[in-house]
Amino acid sequence: MLLTREGRRPVPTILQSGQELVALDDVAKLFQVTVREDTLAGGVTVSYKGRSVVASPDQPMASVNGRLVSLPSAAVRIGNRWYVPVEFLGRALAPIYDVPIELRKPSRLVIVGTLRVPRVTARIDSVGPPTRVTIDIVPAAPGSTSHDGSRVLVRIDADAIDATLPPQGGGLVEQIRTGDQPTVLVVQLRGAGPPNVSTSPIGGGSRMTLDIPAAGTQTTPEPPAPLPAEPAPPPPQLTTPRVALATMVIDPGHGGEESGARGSGGAIEKQLTLDVARRAKTLIETRLGIRVLLTREDDRRVSPDERAAAANNSKADVFISLHANAAFVPSVSGAEVFYLSLDPEMEAARREAQSQSASLPVLGGGWRSIDVIRWDMAQARHVESSAVLAQLLEEELRSRVPLGPRPLQQAPQRVLVGVNMPAALIEMAYLSNAAQARQAASAEFQTGIAQAIYDTVLRFRSHLEAQP
Repeated sequence: MLLTREGRRPVPTILQSGQELVALDDVAKLFQVTVREDTLAGGVTVSYKGRSVVASPDQPMASVNGRLVSLPSAAVRIGNRWYVPVEFLGRALAPIYDVPIELRKPSRLVIVGTLRVPRVTARIDSVGPPTRVTIDIVPAAPGSTSHDGSRVLVRIDADAIDATLPPQGGGLVEQIRTGDQPTVLVVQLRGAGPPNVSTSPIGGGSRMTLDIPAAGTQTTPEPPAPLPAEPAPPPPQLTTPRVALATMVIDPGHGGEESGARGSGGAIEKQLTLDVARRAKTLIETRLGIRVLLTREDDRRVSPDERAAAANNSKADVFISLHANAAFVPSVSGAEVFYLSLDPEMEAARREAQSQSASLPVLGGGWRSIDVIRWDMAQARHVESSAVLAQLLEEELRSRVPLGPRPLQQAPQRVLVGVNMPAALIEMAYLSNAAQARQAASAEFQTGIAQAIYDTVLRFRSHLEAQP
């Protein structure tokens, strides 16, 4: 769906070999660009106001005014029409266009112009009663609610919304759906009274919490966990939005003959980490459309270097490693979050990465600058971003599971050293503590950890998108 100031228009696409393609003659009509086939070179050129993109059927890439950009697949001619992957709109057409173009593929939206289209994610956190509905709005936008007996209308001050909604209801909520107007959510109720509504800031956005009591009862809701005050969002920039977080890796610790920590009730670290990783993967992929890879899908041993290589080779944007702890003193308990600490050698590597680069020629003309740094010190350049990621994890975990006395720490964790992206490690619980081992084995605990990871990814994506 194409979203502009003038309204909505469908974007016709086809599927070929699992790849969604759009015809360039349809692109020409929608964006007023010129498409010309280059029979001599065997490719196709898209031009707009003196700027051009050249796409080739031989390679999955395009030359944008001489700068090479990658695409999921090459241009292809089917019959008498040229097709390109839909990612062409955001990666190749956007840089030559005179207004921003943002492709949100999971939502099937193409946003043209400086429209306010916040991502609105609704979920049912507790079936209750009272039933708690949480609505996250990123970036922040004012919202209001009205109750007419059988439903709650949530109106968001925006041009449109990009909504991710639960597939089914729960508790006193029959369904959450979009309304007839493009900026309204409808919370359909069953046997419920007027909701208690509260709002709070989250990283880069705002959170609306609806506590819905049963009909005829009055409930004082438990307030949402306090979150740190955030600065006002910056004014919209007339630049092309970018996809800041497309792929992430979740690393279930241990596996195979490496069982990790064990609890007295039978809880085993290697199984706990895999169970939580699977829950988090499902949440993030279904609600955010982010590609989530696991360093292991089953009970097998994976070395720290193999885990880092899996993340680096997939060009992931975030790496989160999951573990459980143990201590000689049984009373020690609580979750902890770690990010890498730098020894003098790694600090020198970080400075080196900022100062050294190499230039390589690219197809279509021009040069591309790449950083040069030893692979086993890749994390050194990401320590600042990793600190932000770890802090967000600690904040989200705090409202869901018990934390240790030092919940946020820096340490030379081996698995974090070689990953070339923001990274953090979670010690979810102390299995040496009998009560916490029992708690960690529960579905409620594991879902809480997965939800905290999901909320962290949502906030961290907003943080990355705000970076220059």
